[in-house]
Amino acid sequence: MSVFSENIKKLRREKGVSQTAVAEYLGVTKQAYSLYETDKREPDFDTLLKLAEYFGTDTDYLLSGSESEVSDARLKFALFGDTEIDDEVLDDVKRLAKLHLELRKAKEKDGEK
Repeated sequence: MSVFSENIKKLRREKGVSQTAVAEYLGVTKQAYSLYETDKREPDFDTLLKLAEYFGTDTDYLLSGSESEVSDARLKFALFGDTEIDDEVLDDVKRLAKLHLELRKAKEKDGEK
């Protein structure tokens, strides 16, 4: 099995959803999604992006098993452009983003009950 097929199966199980639920989100049949998990078919680019979004990860993780690292300089530019900010502000942004993710996960779990 490929890293990709193992990762999506693992993420789906961790999320506690069925293949049918993921397939519906992607707009494909359950059988088509099942082929991704059994390494008999690869998704197109748009489907790969949707999978990353659904599982709350990036495509690097889905394909290789390791999350991409973004340098602080690139993150600052992505968030603020040419505006100069100090490391303390960037650390605050990172903490807020982490808190947001934790709240989203808690909300998803509450919605499942």
